[in-house]
Amino acid sequence: MFRNAMLSGFSSVRNVKNLFFPSLANIKQGRVSAVCIRSMSKHSSETEEEFDARYEAYFNRSDIDGWDVRKAMNDLQGMDLVPEPKIISAALKACRRVNDYALAVRFLEAVKDKCGNRVKEIYPYIIQEVRPILDELGVNTPEEMGYDKPELYLESVYDIH
Repeated sequence: MFRNAMLSGFSSVRNVKNLFFPSLANIKQGRVSAVCIRSMSKHSSETEEEFDARYEAYFNRSDIDGWDVRKAMNDLQGMDLVPEPKIISAALKACRRVNDYALAVRFLEAVKDKCGNRVKEIYPYIIQEVRPILDELGVNTPEEMGYDKPELYLESVYDIH
């Protein structure tokens, strides 16, 4: 639009400024031909099913690489949601296709973290739903690997009976 304004006779800075920042008087007199409006709200009309299908299809791409997998996982972590088990399964399969076992385990840790204060309700359900995929791919959960405890975790002498 700026280039078209320059070519159509708006040669002075004042006229170009009026095109992008029109005064109220110019708007009332009809001298403004174009006004840039930027919507500050980005409301999505995407349903939950469409969202799930979009991420599932993204992770199921045959040409996906490690960067793409990490990008999508990072985007999911930035959202205010816990991914559905079908998205998690597709992500774990994508980790297998790019041969990144550590990324699969870290993604499960991130999903557990996304469960927030309802981790005891949501996370067991997610693990139950993705268990067949975990077994098929040979991926252990962070709890099975001992990552849920500190590295030098020792049982308290007061807890031993």
